[in-house]
Amino acid sequence: MTRVFSGVKPTGHLTLGNYLGAMRQWAAEDQRRSDALFCVVDLHALTVDHDPARVRRLSRQAASLLLAAGLDPELCTVFVQSHVDEHARLSYVLECVATDGEMRRMIQYREKAARERERGGSVRLSLLTYPVLMAADILAYGTDDVPVGIDQTQHVELARDLAVRFNQRYGHTFVVPRATNPAVAARVMNLQEPASKMGKSDDVGPGIVYLLDEPDVVRKKVMRAVTDSGREVVYDRQARPGLANLLEILAACTGGEPAELAGGYDSYGALKKDTAEAVVEVLRPVQERHKELCADPGYVEGVLQEGAGKARAMARPTVDAAYRAIGLLPPVNAAR
Repeated sequence: MTRVFSGVKPTGHLTLGNYLGAMRQWAAEDQRRSDALFCVVDLHALTVDHDPARVRRLSRQAASLLLAAGLDPELCTVFVQSHVDEHARLSYVLECVATDGEMRRMIQYREKAARERERGGSVRLSLLTYPVLMAADILAYGTDDVPVGIDQTQHVELARDLAVRFNQRYGHTFVVPRATNPAVAARVMNLQEPASKMGKSDDVGPGIVYLLDEPDVVRKKVMRAVTDSGREVVYDRQARPGLANLLEILAACTGGEPAELAGGYDSYGALKKDTAEAVVEVLRPVQERHKELCADPGYVEGVLQEGAGKARAMARPTVDAAYRAIGLLPPVNAAR
C-alpha cells in the first residue's frame, strides 16, 4: 500500500487555501487509498519569533480542524510532530548529509529571511535548516507520496535528494518520495493580493478567508476581492490573476472547471456572489464538526495520543537504521 505523509504548521489560523489545496483531498482521497499519516508540524512553528501559548493553542486547533475536515483516525494516523522524537533524531543526521548551499537556495528561506530583516529582526538558524526537518518528517516513515501545495514542492525535492545521497553513501535506507499536487486550487491566492498565496502566517487582512470565519465575514471578504481591469469574465491566470483566483476557488468548491465557469458570468458581482456562497457552503460542515470536537476535547487528545504511538512505532525502525548506517554506535541494550 502507498504510504502518504503531509502536515500543517500551526503558525496561524488555517485558511481556505489550506482546506481546498490540501486538507479536503487528504480526507476525500489520500486517507482512503493509502497508509496515511497527517501531522501538526509544531516544531516548524519555532523557526520564527512566536508566543509559546499561541503555538500550543493553534496546534490544538489545527488538530481539531484536521479531524473536522474529515480525517478519520480509523483510516489514518493523526498526530503532533513534537510527540514523536524520531523527527528531531533524524533531522540532525540529515543535516550531516545536506549542504549549506542547498539550504540557502530554498525559495521560502530567502523570502522569509528577507521579511525578518526588513522588520529589523534576526534570522534564526532553524529557519535555514527547517527544510531538513521537513525531509526528516517525510523520510522517517518510508513515505511514497507527499501531497503538498506547489510552493512546498521544492522541499519535497530536497527530501528526494537527501534520500538518494544517503542511500548512495551509506547503503539503502530511505524510500525516495514524490510530491503530488491537486489539479485545481493547488495554491489559493490572497483575495486582496492575487499574486501572493493565501497564507495563514499573514495573520490578519481582508484577503484571507479562515476556516472558522463566520458566514457573513466570508461573504464580505469575497465580495471585496480584488479583480482586474475590464468587464469581461474570462479565465486567464497571467493577465487576470484576481479574476482567475475567484474562478479557481469557485471551481474547487463546486467541482467545475475555471474556464467553463467563466462563460456563465457577465459581471464580476455575480461571480463574487456565487463564489462567496460556495465557500460558505463548503466550510459549513467543517465548522459544525469543529464545534462538536471543541465540546469533547478528551476525544481529540485521545486521537493524538494514539496517533503518536502509531507514528513512533512506524518511524523508529527507519531512524534506527539510519543511525547505524551513518556510523553511530547503537546503545548497549540495543546491541545485545
